[in-house]
Amino acid sequence: MAMLLIIANMIGTGVFTSLGFQLEVLRAGFPLLMLWVVGGVVALCGALAYAELGAALPRSGGEYAILSRGVHPAAGFVGGWVSATIGFAAPTALAAMTFGGYLGALLPGASPRLLALVLVAGLTAAHMASRRSSGTTQVSLTAVKLLLITGFCAAALLFGPAAQPVRFAPAPGDGALIAGRDFAVSLIYVNYAYTGWNAATYITGEIDRPQRTLPRILAGGTLVVLACYLALNATFLRAAPMDAMAGQLNVGAIAARALFGDAGARALTLVLSLLLVSTVSAMTLAGPRVLQAMGEDFPPFRALARTTADGIPAGAVLLQSLVAAAFILTGAFERVLVFSGFLLGLVSFATVATLFVLRWREPALARPYRAWGYPFTPLAYLAVTGWTLVHIVTERPTEAAAGGALVAVGVAAWGGMRRQTGARPT
Repeated sequence: MAMLLIIANMIGTGVFTSLGFQLEVLRAGFPLLMLWVVGGVVALCGALAYAELGAALPRSGGEYAILSRGVHPAAGFVGGWVSATIGFAAPTALAAMTFGGYLGALLPGASPRLLALVLVAGLTAAHMASRRSSGTTQVSLTAVKLLLITGFCAAALLFGPAAQPVRFAPAPGDGALIAGRDFAVSLIYVNYAYTGWNAATYITGEIDRPQRTLPRILAGGTLVVLACYLALNATFLRAAPMDAMAGQLNVGAIAARALFGDAGARALTLVLSLLLVSTVSAMTLAGPRVLQAMGEDFPPFRALARTTADGIPAGAVLLQSLVAAAFILTGAFERVLVFSGFLLGLVSFATVATLFVLRWREPALARPYRAWGYPFTPLAYLAVTGWTLVHIVTERPTEAAAGGALVAVGVAAWGGMRRQTGARPT
């Protein structure tokens, strides 16, 4: 189930919206596909680092657990604070809002916000019911997602009209495009689409033999998503003219209309809605484990650590869903996307850097798995993620400042607990 959780977390809104932004500055097939290859390799580099950290520190909680042990409890608290308040709630809201928009287009008179809220509420209830129903829900939804993606790509190849004249083999001038600024800027959208590759570390304590299986889960899930992303974008580019998709969010619907007419576009709209159900479900499953881990360590959050007889942190699940609902009711889609993307990148950057800290500070720590390609693979992740963060700061200072303010609030909250309780995890 853990690998399916990664796949479900990653395949969400990004792959069905990013191509339109990329086509505004890039119009060559090979560089466009290389964006997804580079993004997948970067995500895999991060997954390899997280695999070593998660296998050496096998406790649920993701970055909170890793940063607390590897750097300092204050760093773990701030990382957990970001993950708990924004890291899962905001992407959950974005996926639910997109679901509401797609399904609302098929249901005249239906409110997209109401549909998004109903989805969040329904999946919250499913994941609070029992561990068995939670796992069954996730496995079923993710299996449907993979079948729908495979079916769409196969149908486009077998039954679609003549393909667009797009070249996927390298051509003269492609190297200069890949080395240029437009490629680097487009990579920001791709990195967001790959967000979620670290999801399994949030439920490490619920995985059988995590020291042995976590590396395979993280790497395998990332590679499956990379293959899906390449297939989908190649299908989109072969189906519809680049001019028709440039600057558009609904590139999937545009491609489906070009392939199968208006009926095909409506069918794909329904398919996209179903895919997003799995994404929201995965985030509702993984995110509350951060709140649970923080509740176990800090007395002010003790209520979040309480579990049902079946081991479900029901209070944490409910709190995350309430925060997601608040974003749905009040947030603007693009601002929430950039804001949450900045914070997620910041926390994952700090976590991968912790790999170097632990290697230096605790060389005797048992490491059932060591990151393949160390130190080059984690350094590659840090380089690309660091560039993305710098770009957001310079190009979107308002969202970056809001992210910095949230981090500052987390630091202040840690300081307040330190004065009241000594701030030592208990």
